[in-house]
Amino acid sequence: MVSRGFEFVVTVTGPGLGAARLRRGLSGPPHLMPKRNVVILVASVLASLIAWAARERGGHGHRFGELLTAIERHSMSDVDVEQVYAASVMAAVAQLDEHSAYLPDGERAALEPTLDQTFTGVGLELSVDPDRRQPLVEAAVFAGPAWRSDIESGDWIEAIDGTPTSGLPLREVVARLRGPVNTPVRLRVASGGRHLLSLDPAVQPSTEAPRELVLIRETVEVETVEGDRRNDDGSWDWMLEGERGLAYVRIDSFGERTAPEFTAALDQIAAIPDLTGLILDLRANPGGLIGAAVAVCDALLEDGVIVEIRGRPNRGTDSAASSDVRRATPGAALVGVPIAILVDGLTASAAETVAACLQDAGRATVVGSRTLGKGTVQSLIPLSDGRGVLKLTTAEYVRPTRESIHRGNDEGDSAAWGVRPDPGCEVTPTAEAVERIRHWRRSRISPSRSAAPVSASGFLPREIDAVLVRGIDATRGVR
Repeated sequence: MVSRGFEFVVTVTGPGLGAARLRRGLSGPPHLMPKRNVVILVASVLASLIAWAARERGGHGHRFGELLTAIERHSMSDVDVEQVYAASVMAAVAQLDEHSAYLPDGERAALEPTLDQTFTGVGLELSVDPDRRQPLVEAAVFAGPAWRSDIESGDWIEAIDGTPTSGLPLREVVARLRGPVNTPVRLRVASGGRHLLSLDPAVQPSTEAPRELVLIRETVEVETVEGDRRNDDGSWDWMLEGERGLAYVRIDSFGERTAPEFTAALDQIAAIPDLTGLILDLRANPGGLIGAAVAVCDALLEDGVIVEIRGRPNRGTDSAASSDVRRATPGAALVGVPIAILVDGLTASAAETVAACLQDAGRATVVGSRTLGKGTVQSLIPLSDGRGVLKLTTAEYVRPTRESIHRGNDEGDSAAWGVRPDPGCEVTPTAEAVERIRHWRRSRISPSRSAAPVSASGFLPREIDAVLVRGIDATRGVR
């Protein structure tokens, strides 16, 4: 399964240590550190923390330890102290905000593929069919083991290594599909669900018998930058079908390779004769590494502020909040080419910073519906026992106009949070239309075994996607 991303900063703190902040991403040399160095530094700091914690005899830590000991000794029922501890921390962190959380070690490890854009498995993006309660293939990652085995959108995964998948939680299904490189996994695959993802009523359920496939797990690389559709050789066609001279780029999330993928796409697009505009689709983009988002903006801007990352004021002092202002560097692609950015209520965090930056700079027209308003940075703070991490909100994103992107708990629709579409560019499709567009797009970018692809209903982009149509008009100066 392909995971979604979100931004985070690894922060290690402790008595007398200050804070060593290790930013992951593509924001430039001051914020980059090889993974091996990060591991060494974190291990060293944690060793210091353990030594300090051993001397701790009072305060909240002592009280909490006393509480756990009392529960373990005197509770009428047998208790798992680790579970009580985890539940206590989760409850405490939940009092802060909806984005802070305690992550057991396994959940922390699950975040890595989101940011690295790699994982070890067979390369499937899955959902759950509510009727059959089985995993339904949304897409196979291009050139991955599943793709090469002709697994396609609309297939059901009925069993994994002989274990039926019906009723299994999706997380467990994903865990069974992943594993060490070069190890086999046996799948029973049924192809009857293609009609569920099709817009063509003529597509009927398949009567093919389920097939047994043995796939070899490998390191799968996930693209976050996509074009309008794939060419026969697997490369992207960046030109929007049916629209002369108009390029289309979709960014699904912001990971470690998003910036170079986006730059490579811009290089190919810039070489296209008679280019009239660019559609940058950020709908349902949950965010990711802020450095990748900054790099995307920098590629399209000559100068100016991209985003300010503002921390909290220093406690007990009158000093202002810490601030990290990211600015564009000289050199911009597609100068003079009109750009429309498509957003919706699921466009969040780092994706919102891109839309806000390019809108404030006058470089792009924002089209669609108001974004989520999730403009905060989460830091991952490792715990000394190595069994989990604290994901804590530590900063917020501020757009170039100095307005906050984040929506506070008590802020209504009139407050200046998120990113609003430009005047005359508001389009809010129904939930049914959004789902229809999602399936249609999957059919355009996913491989198919059959002669007739899932999208064989003759729909061009402008015939299925009202938000995209408004974006096309915006690149042509129509309001």
